[in-house]
Amino acid sequence: MIDLLIQGARVVDVHTDAQLDVAVTDGTIIAIGETLPHHAEQQIDGSGLVLLPGGIDPHVHFNEPGRTNWEGFETGSRALVKGGMTSFFDMPLNSTPPTTTVDAFDTKRQLADDLSVANAYLWGGLVPDNLDQLEGLAARDVIGFKAFMSNSGIDDFPAVDDYSLYEGMRIIAKTGKILAVHAENDAITAGYAAAARANGNTTPQDYLNSRPVIAELEAIQRAILFAEETGCKLHIVHVSTGRGVGMVVQARRRGVDVTCETCPHYLTLTETDVEQIGAAAKCAPPIRSQAAHDALWTHLIQHEHIDFITSDHSPAPMTLKESDNFFEVWGGIASCQSTISLLLTFGHYQQRPYQKILSLQRISALTSHNVAQRFGLQNKGRIAVGMDADLALWDIEATYTLTADDLAYQHKISPYIGMDLRGQVIKTWVMGKQVYG
Repeated sequence: MIDLLIQGARVVDVHTDAQLDVAVTDGTIIAIGETLPHHAEQQIDGSGLVLLPGGIDPHVHFNEPGRTNWEGFETGSRALVKGGMTSFFDMPLNSTPPTTTVDAFDTKRQLADDLSVANAYLWGGLVPDNLDQLEGLAARDVIGFKAFMSNSGIDDFPAVDDYSLYEGMRIIAKTGKILAVHAENDAITAGYAAAARANGNTTPQDYLNSRPVIAELEAIQRAILFAEETGCKLHIVHVSTGRGVGMVVQARRRGVDVTCETCPHYLTLTETDVEQIGAAAKCAPPIRSQAAHDALWTHLIQHEHIDFITSDHSPAPMTLKESDNFFEVWGGIASCQSTISLLLTFGHYQQRPYQKILSLQRISALTSHNVAQRFGLQNKGRIAVGMDADLALWDIEATYTLTADDLAYQHKISPYIGMDLRGQVIKTWVMGKQVYG
């Protein structure tokens, strides 16, 4: 007996773009064809709609346990599935305790299993005092490890010094796991921030000026050098400049196992927007100039340059977003619900200056297939027989103005509120179970 039959949708993944039926049983895709038998417990008419693989967001901060009042697995995962995402990788910081020990991992794993409506994977942390925990965390099957090369803003998740970064990479290389790094030179950013605050310069533009591009580029270069020496698989998170992407591409061409991601906010906002929007658009690395924004788009259309798009969803209560001193505002953008809609709006429908757009297949690769490939999720990221039935049915022609009421986050904060967006999710399934719509 077929559990779910989706009929006549435009099925799009990295290898397919055709009008097909998709049949699901026991959470697995069992058949795909032009006309499948009409015998199913649940039959969905997909005519005029697009069926995409469920998105995989490898960079979210759901903050549980300890800071569930910022966002938790329940609210965060419900926002994801409303945005067509079916899996996420939760970062190790912001929760209390952070996921830097085996015991902390076990606690978070149980909460994710109990509360999330999406597939949950967990990052482990690399900090200066947990080198002895890395092998145990790898044995617990963390999806990878995360380190900060600059101040994380969280006291119990300190930045790595060069020794702990290098030695951590040596250990992680032996486990076969990936190390993701927040790449900013802490001495540069801290020095500029201290100077600005000492002079009473605390506006949004002062904050942006305190985190120059060179701080990001130097840290990317250092991380790549360490990875090249140790053989550690490396991933650079939230790259904000085309020059940073270029460094990753050059390293990969000489044999370094390194990938990178960027985020919708770097592709849709510029420094001018930060000044207008304010705290909802604060992040690190910061949103850059129009020229940096355009350079990222240029790299994005080169298939081998930017590997995937992540939200870096990092929410906080409004009380942490309210200050006349922009340096004191919590830095984090809430956006995991809007990733694919933003790519449809600004990448698929809106012509870039060089007259190229993102195809639906490319969007599917950037938000699903490439993540699954990089992190070894063998049954994710495709719509094919034998794959997990993680699916999202979209009306990609739909237009709407995003409001706070649309958001499923615990706190209705987003820099995209008021934007006219394209694409709405009709239904989402995780392992064949309908979780939205």
